[in-house]
Amino acid sequence: MRVTAKADYAVRAAVEIAAAGDGPVKGETISRAQNIPVRFLENILGELRHAGLVRSQRGAEGGYWLARPPAEIAIADIIRAVEGPLASVRSEPPENLEYSGSAEPLRTVWLALRVNIRAVLETVTLADIVSGELPADVTSLLGRG
Repeated sequence: MRVTAKADYAVRAAVEIAAAGDGPVKGETISRAQNIPVRFLENILGELRHAGLVRSQRGAEGGYWLARPPAEIAIADIIRAVEGPLASVRSEPPENLEYSGSAEPLRTVWLALRVNIRAVLETVTLADIVSGELPADVTSLLGRG
């Protein structure tokens, strides 16, 4: 899996909003805190808003806040909102692929890869990142759990 700049920025922006608590956070504040170009950030926040992950309000009292509690927003939700499916092969879901001959087992490899990506990204929430307490299943993958 390749994590694009867009996906990385989206996750970092959402973490910044989650860390701020209940109040709205200005786009400029997120941009400065995470060193994300403002124009790029505004587009990303628009996609997160469209996906129902953040809300926004214009004006002096405006900004961005999470649409759900941070414990209910997985990193996978954010990546899907800005990039689409977590794991695909040639833009196809692995279960739709058909291989023949000696390459036939490859479909199983791609399916297993997707399962493992999901096991991490669907388990870790914004609340986990903000608290610095990652799930044991995730840290155990590195031999730290």
